[in-house]
Amino acid sequence: MNKTVILYSLILLTSVFISSIAQVLLKISSEKKYDSVIKEYLNFRVVFAYGIFFGATLLSILAYKGIPMTLGTVLDCTSYIFVTVFGVIIFREKINKKKIAALALIIIGIIVFSI
Repeated sequence: MNKTVILYSLILLTSVFISSIAQVLLKISSEKKYDSVIKEYLNFRVVFAYGIFFGATLLSILAYKGIPMTLGTVLDCTSYIFVTVFGVIIFREKINKKKIAALALIIIGIIVFSI
């Protein structure tokens, strides 16, 4: 891989990472009780999360200018890893053997594609 592809790959990974943060914010917001439907959808966490999604989309568009589509779709799969790690750390979710196997398959797939 040349330096340009590595740079744009890092941009895409950053985009995927901040999208995962936005997903966590939406989950935190969904676990709270609100007085009205308006407050449920127009609170700070939800609006901020969608702002993050918008920024992540712009980063993804930028990243796809410098990397092939096939590499981009593989790097997008890292979101499953990020979301699982956030779930375990932030929400104290239990990780079972099926999740470990699935994450291992994702990581193996990324490694195989990279080789």
